[in-house]
Amino acid sequence: MFGKKKNFNSARIDTLIGQGTVINGDLIFSGGLHVDGKIIGNVLAEEGTEAMLILSEFGSIEGEVKVPNMVLNGEIIGDVFGSVRVELAPKSRINGSVYYNLIEMAIGAEVNGGLVHESSEKIAPKQLEDKSEKEIDSEAAAT
Repeated sequence: MFGKKKNFNSARIDTLIGQGTVINGDLIFSGGLHVDGKIIGNVLAEEGTEAMLILSEFGSIEGEVKVPNMVLNGEIIGDVFGSVRVELAPKSRINGSVYYNLIEMAIGAEVNGGLVHESSEKIAPKQLEDKSEKEIDSEAAAT
């Protein structure tokens, strides 16, 4: 009614990792990646892209996943970082923390770790330190 919901299951797929394939090492990609096989290493999207990862129920990843958009239905051993949207389908199993901006979690999905919301507008740690130093200086001047 108010806007179209993107159907992430029909996203354009540029790369397919088949069910019998095992990749040892980090994988950096842009566009759409569909994983039915196994990746032992980190899965990273190129900076500044609207990349999409689809992990099927047959797929698994052992390492960190840093992708803006993802639909997960397989197993991940490692932390997951989704800066735009993370969808956890019913057969997804994550052993690690999930850092997300927007999350959708189906009944049956498992996360053995933390769920941490991170908004797109984060305050840098240096800015927090500067603010606390100013407060300390103003308190010292008041005494």
